[in-house]
Amino acid sequence: MGVQGLTTFVEGNTHLLQDVKFRDSNLVIDGSSLYYHLYFNSSLDQQHGGDYDGFARRVINLLSALAACNIRPYVVLDGGMDPSDKKFSTLRQRLQSKIKEADNLSHGRNGSILPILTKNVFIQVLLQRRIPLVQCPAEADREIACLAHHWKCPVLANDSDFYIFDLPGGYLPLSSFQWTNPNGKAPDRYISARCYTTNGLCHLFGSMNRELLPLCAVLNGNDYGTPKEAETLLAVLNVNALVRGGGKGKGSATQSRIGGLLLWLSSFSTPAAALEEVSGLMGEGSGRGNRGQGGGLSSKLRAGMQEYHITPQSSLAHWFSGEKVALGGHISQLAKLPEWLTHTALKGQLTAMAVDALVMNRVLLIPQVENSKLSSSHCSAVAIRQAIYGILQQRGPVNVSQGKGGSMQLSKGPGGAVKAQDKTVQENMSQGMRGGRRGGGRGGGNGSRDMAQGVNVGINIEKAAGGATMHAQGSTTPICVDEYDRMDLNLKKNTVEAHPPGTPICLDTLDQAPVGLRLCVLLEVLGVKESALAAVPLHLRLAVAVTGFWLREATPKPPQHVLQALMLCMVHGEVSRNNQPSAARQQNAVQQQNWAAERDVCAGLDRQRVRTGERRGLDIGATHIFSQWQACLWSAMCLNQLLLLPLPEPFLSWLFSGTLLHGLLGYIKGGRAAESLLAGGTFSGQLYFSLLNAVRKCSSKAHPSSSAAGRGKRGGARGRRGRRGGGRGARGGGQGTEEMINRFTLLMEDDDSDYD
Repeated sequence: MGVQGLTTFVEGNTHLLQDVKFRDSNLVIDGSSLYYHLYFNSSLDQQHGGDYDGFARRVINLLSALAACNIRPYVVLDGGMDPSDKKFSTLRQRLQSKIKEADNLSHGRNGSILPILTKNVFIQVLLQRRIPLVQCPAEADREIACLAHHWKCPVLANDSDFYIFDLPGGYLPLSSFQWTNPNGKAPDRYISARCYTTNGLCHLFGSMNRELLPLCAVLNGNDYGTPKEAETLLAVLNVNALVRGGGKGKGSATQSRIGGLLLWLSSFSTPAAALEEVSGLMGEGSGRGNRGQGGGLSSKLRAGMQEYHITPQSSLAHWFSGEKVALGGHISQLAKLPEWLTHTALKGQLTAMAVDALVMNRVLLIPQVENSKLSSSHCSAVAIRQAIYGILQQRGPVNVSQGKGGSMQLSKGPGGAVKAQDKTVQENMSQGMRGGRRGGGRGGGNGSRDMAQGVNVGINIEKAAGGATMHAQGSTTPICVDEYDRMDLNLKKNTVEAHPPGTPICLDTLDQAPVGLRLCVLLEVLGVKESALAAVPLHLRLAVAVTGFWLREATPKPPQHVLQALMLCMVHGEVSRNNQPSAARQQNAVQQQNWAAERDVCAGLDRQRVRTGERRGLDIGATHIFSQWQACLWSAMCLNQLLLLPLPEPFLSWLFSGTLLHGLLGYIKGGRAAESLLAGGTFSGQLYFSLLNAVRKCSSKAHPSSSAAGRGKRGGARGRRGRRGGGRGARGGGQGTEEMINRFTLLMEDDDSDYD
């Protein structure tokens, strides 16, 4: 949310913010505010697709500074769209604005765009550092305020709504939180900050009742919009005249619209008295109004004020203590998600896009810097999203057939399907079908195991009126999802039909499905055989499979030098990761490698990076193709998360760096051989050609198990513009890399066990 003009008002009255030396405390962090603030205030790249390595370092440095001051962070993230649709108009406006800003950046003009995988990187770093986090079903502001009120600790955010919430521990604006320079000596180190409380603001206006502040926010306007009648009321009140007339406000404090509103509200003892005055001014008590019918301005204001209501007990306090918790208990039109899916989403391990598709039948696709004259980069990944929507529609008991593609019964006859499948888990694991949830106890059956430990996180999420038919069991009616995406420079709604994978899997019992089955579904959608990934390090297999998919689906077809640059970027990340202090174990496991030489290779690659402020024109063609790759990876990671990580997620901060990628591409397009950058690096050279070979195999369309191309073709004919069938670019990088790979066959014959 956000109250228009309130931040400017508070910052203009500096005595409302008190200097504090912050340490030895819990701290509730608005995670969405934090990752936006860190990225946009760290001089990180936006034009070339993002520098996730630099962003991850900033997050780690912040967490280290908090730890040094004995500050215990609890991160709360926004989830999907508000099911009430109150904010949908604001979201569409912001999306349209970001489309224009992305286009500005593509032409070298000013703009601000958050790279598409930033939130994923942020969550990965938090999980790796074991920072407690939760992803709320929708807007998190109110849950954040309730938790901070319950714990009596501050909130760290960049959101003017926290000037309205009554927080005993106060609100610390990120703009004045000086974490980069902690003061003092251990164990008394502290971070200089400025703290706001509602007491100061209310004192400024004659000790007004703080319960009137939410009414000021709703009248003035926030992200949920302002009732149309509010402008009429403000005209009647003539707040400008109130400002000029003065009153209880002190000095220049009232010289704004908000100042005038606060001045007027300070004359009332309670919100009820103020709303009664509103009813009188708007004629709601006469025949002209509709008082008592639920549609008058006073009723709308009263409803809007509830967004700032703080409950005595915080459900998030129970969540962070590992107790039973139920969030979002709306009382009408409830859509209950499967318990395992709810739990996965709460842990931040399922992107909000999947929840939006299930609950709202609607998703908002993140704009990227790309060629606005071409189709949106998200068009390249439509087949993946169609599969996600298809899986989400597969509801019902595991032993009940739901029609074509919808049954969980893999054995003959009814019932017993899950038990029969469970017997294959150890067999699949022994054959190399290793699931990705190894670190941090995130196993494939994670939801069920947590339930056994007494954590109950069922969420009831309110479904908007005219809800989805996606939940109907056994329905054969085609299910569609509305995608909001770019067309030229405009935001357009496209209706995309769901296509369940050919491999049957049921959403309600997906957490009980064996890892082998879930991996089969993932690879089927990506059109990849498992054998094609055998020589690839486990944590890079998803990225390689996505790259093969991208080579088939991207338009225009990615040329060879683009693929080479992408593989070099992955090699740089992997070598850098293995040269971190925490990577000593991996280095010891492969002592035959010359790590000094590998560091030299890494430094040579890094020297090609496009530097900030460098006057080098943006290659808009390459930018568009790389944006398609990120769109494919974003959708594939959502699918992988929905399937409970049959493949581990790649380390995004080591996988993609836009400035490095474009610099490497410039090097290769300058006529120099890509492999010349790997001279002297046995490990890096072996990895490079191993990845190229695997991508060549994955990009081939000759996979009997693959139906991704066919689904992409069908999806392109339904609501997508600018797609000309599936299977384009089927040759991928095969022909271009064959000659180079043959030159390094000895390297590629080495065993790959060192990477796992």
